[in-house]
Amino acid sequence: MSDPTCPVCATADIICGKWTILVIRDLADGRTRFCELERSLAGISPRTLSLRLRALEEEGMVERHTFPEVPPRVEYSLTVKGRALLPLIEDMRAYGKEWLNAACSDGAERAEPVATAAA
Repeated sequence: MSDPTCPVCATADIICGKWTILVIRDLADGRTRFCELERSLAGISPRTLSLRLRALEEEGMVERHTFPEVPPRVEYSLTVKGRALLPLIEDMRAYGKEWLNAACSDGAERAEPVATAAA
């Protein structure tokens, strides 16, 4: 059981679910469709991706944009609250490179998070 008064525990409760931090990482570049996320997160099931996106939406970290088209088009993007996690992801990337000899396979080699305009 985590301590809800501890900011680290509260943050970890949200972002430490399997795949969650990777979903946030992949949304860092801007609006993305479900199928694009599914492709970029090789191995994630559609159900798991849907659950992670829904949980992040409920936490106010992800916005779901639905377009009135046939078939309906849905895109996801980070909110200001979600983009506030990008420095943490960049720190994790730097730590992995320096201490774990890990290389980026996500194609992201940027030193700072991409600034995206709020929709």
